[in-house]
Amino acid sequence: MVKVKICGMMTLEDARLASAAGADLLGFNFYKKSPRYIAPDAAFQICDALRAELGSRCPVLIGLFVNEVAGVISAVTRKVGLNGAQLSGDESDALLKELYGIGYKAIRPMNRAQALDDVEYFRPQFPTNPQFPSLLLDAYHPQLYGGTGEQASVEVALAVKAVVPRLMLAGGLTPENVGERIENIQPWGVDVASGVEIEGQPGRKDPERVRAFIDAVRRSET
Repeated sequence: MVKVKICGMMTLEDARLASAAGADLLGFNFYKKSPRYIAPDAAFQICDALRAELGSRCPVLIGLFVNEVAGVISAVTRKVGLNGAQLSGDESDALLKELYGIGYKAIRPMNRAQALDDVEYFRPQFPTNPQFPSLLLDAYHPQLYGGTGEQASVEVALAVKAVVPRLMLAGGLTPENVGERIENIQPWGVDVASGVEIEGQPGRKDPERVRAFIDAVRRSET
């Protein structure tokens, strides 16, 4: 079953919506320059409420960090009660090693060759926890760390998928195109933020689009 991560959670209402719709993972963005930034205290309140309400049915809770030091990542992860951390900046393999298996890397390669170089560089630090992707592939952008709405090429995605145990695909996914992307690439999981949001309101999820996205993923599996 393809895993679904809904990223950029900012309200308990949206987190409940995504959980009820069948999301496997929820993402909380701690990058202060992002329009989807959430403060750790606010994220804790959402995650604490979800755990209390859903118990063992609570989705896997992931924090997104960009160019942050290991001490801060670990402290926020503990404070909020997150399961893991996604590193979406220019982090090194040494930083992943410092996180002792709770972190995984997001890459934004310019081309196939760079993608495969990135895979080999980060391979020794792939998390062993089967709840986490080994690696997340996002679309390249020279200035932005994800959330661009652009797509990684199928060629690059297939090259990475062939050598990565659990590939999560991000970048430009929507309810309208996710089924085709899954059919063409067969990733372990898919990650969406802007593709299921209310237009012009970063971070605010559109209930119909969230449900339509997850329905499209499930239909692609049959």
